[in-house]
Amino acid sequence: MENQHITIRSYDAATDLANLSAIWLDASLMAHPFIGKPRLMEQQKLIEGEYLPNSETWVACHGDRSVGFISLLGDFVGGIFIAPDWQGRGIGRRLIDHALRQKGALSLEVYTRNEQAMRFYSALGFREVSRRAVDDLGYPYENARLHLKA
Repeated sequence: MENQHITIRSYDAATDLANLSAIWLDASLMAHPFIGKPRLMEQQKLIEGEYLPNSETWVACHGDRSVGFISLLGDFVGGIFIAPDWQGRGIGRRLIDHALRQKGALSLEVYTRNEQAMRFYSALGFREVSRRAVDDLGYPYENARLHLKA
């Protein structure tokens, strides 16, 4: 399996913030082109200043290199992002499995226009429980709320 050399460890703000922020931006630009780079650059400030410091974050590493992460707010997945050149190797699945073992159930919201993510979550067994027409900031980007039990 491609991810056999991946380890998962807890987030260390002193050493991980810049790397995870870069992974977030690169993956977001690829997954959410409809949002646009200027807005994503603004959101990156929130990732660094609010979300990462206030969430339970697990980092997927290949050797000393961070290649992805999952951030949790209780059993809610605030975000899961894999470096674009590491996607498709089972790292996201490993991070979800790790979080599911910790929490017993997970919920999340995903942009429905992010078709790759919608397929990924469906393949893992997440089920849609609701939709809303706008995102957290009121922009017209539909979100689906998904849930998965262990």
